[in-house]
Amino acid sequence: MADSGPPFELTVTHEGLDALVRAIRREEDGKLLRKELAKNMRNALRPGAATAKSSIMGMASSGTGTGPGLRAGIAKKIRPEVKLGGRWSGARVKAFKTPGLRGFPNAPKRTNRRDGGWRTLTYGREPWRTQTGKRQWFDDAFTNDADLHRAAVHEAMEAMARRLADRAR
Repeated sequence: MADSGPPFELTVTHEGLDALVRAIRREEDGKLLRKELAKNMRNALRPGAATAKSSIMGMASSGTGTGPGLRAGIAKKIRPEVKLGGRWSGARVKAFKTPGLRGFPNAPKRTNRRDGGWRTLTYGREPWRTQTGKRQWFDDAFTNDADLHRAAVHEAMEAMARRLADRAR
């Protein structure tokens, strides 16, 4: 008997992921399979998160502040995120907000800006000044390796699809 593949079409799109999740839900141990798929997809994106963390840590620093480190605080909030089902299904690396970091919750977004920067007080007092970060540190971290990360996520999805197809036989 020839290998007919999984009983559903699998592509690296939201539709392909949704089809895989629907097939997992039909299984008795679907909850465990979903957890395993999410774990494998997160593991596939960990190198990308590490690259982004390395990129922000390479941002220049004046080193005059006494508060928590801006670069280290941003790096702690970068991690892979996987959601299976609901309004949004997919896998991505995300830089989450930093609410406890010097009252600067949008630090990841502001330091990544192509132009401008952010306004800050000089040592907590007037005058205001514009500070710039390392432009495009997050976006540039994925420019060269986007296909590699996409292929790793695709492989995690295909491994689960093959596993489900083997069960169906």
